[in-house]
Amino acid sequence: MGERGHILVVDDSLLNRRKLSLGLEQQGHTVTLAENGRQALDLIQSESFDLVLLDILMPQMDGYQVLAQMKQDGTLRDLPVIVISALDELESTVKCIEMGAEDYLLKPFNPILLKARIGASLEKKRLRDQEQAYLEQLQIEQEKSERLLLNILPKPIADRLKQEEGIIADSFNEVTVLFADIVGFTNLSSYTPPTELVIILNEIFSTLDELVEHHGLEKIKTIGDAYMVVGGLPTPRPDHAEAIADIALDMQRAVSGLNITNGQPLTIRIGIHTGPVVAGIIGVKKFSYDLWGDTVNLASRMESHGQAGCIQVTQDTYNLLKDRYEFEARGLTPVKGIGDMPTFFLIGKR
Repeated sequence: MGERGHILVVDDSLLNRRKLSLGLEQQGHTVTLAENGRQALDLIQSESFDLVLLDILMPQMDGYQVLAQMKQDGTLRDLPVIVISALDELESTVKCIEMGAEDYLLKPFNPILLKARIGASLEKKRLRDQEQAYLEQLQIEQEKSERLLLNILPKPIADRLKQEEGIIADSFNEVTVLFADIVGFTNLSSYTPPTELVIILNEIFSTLDELVEHHGLEKIKTIGDAYMVVGGLPTPRPDHAEAIADIALDMQRAVSGLNITNGQPLTIRIGIHTGPVVAGIIGVKKFSYDLWGDTVNLASRMESHGQAGCIQVTQDTYNLLKDRYEFEARGLTPVKGIGDMPTFFLIGKR
């Protein structure tokens, strides 16, 4: 059985319209009739058709004008048109084909030939529609893949990875690294059902993710209930320390405002350090963008050796921020693997 479709018959002759309509309906097609070019265009723009059978010599708007307007409209350009005309002129045939018509048949037409041409045109449209649907689905999947990749990697790094760049590793002379940890979360996990625990952690980290995006910083990873973010890479920025200080203060406020543990307030412990790092991609499967260097280790130590509800920073970060932010000197703090070093608690902006 051949292709069936919705066909628009455009002809100023009532007899021709009825003749075509009767034959097409007997073949199983759905038929709509138009008696002139203007009516045809109105119908094409308001209904969905699979094929147009178009006469040339019509009042108000002839077939050439209808064909021209259809092919200039991006939404109608691919709708197939078979011209059926009494104009037995090579010039007319060539003109219609050049304008985009699928075929050109002379009146009186041969019903068997017309049936074959209609079947071929409908098949071509079906294949074009399938191709378009496939391309649209492919575009949707590509966009999903792009969003997923950008959830894993910074956009500049993702772009380099897509260009099949080999090893991605960059040195940065100065960035500011922040580690945050939810205080008491380990104890909470001992008596909270796993599903509820994941929901709580997801709400906390989703809140922090929004702050990272708001401040234009880069989230590196989460490890259990710890959260790592950096300012100054992969795109360097001169205010990396200020941006990290601002998000640290916002993190304190946001987490303390969450009420998701049966009324028990949450607190967060934050550590910050500024210095050089190496950043790059590790792995070929389940890869991640990560940082290495003493700066990372020291920022982590600032968090683990800090106090609940406080933001502890090193001397290097303090020196960059002391003119614009309020600090409280903690004095010499013993830091594992390093020894005693001066640290400061970030209180707020001046």
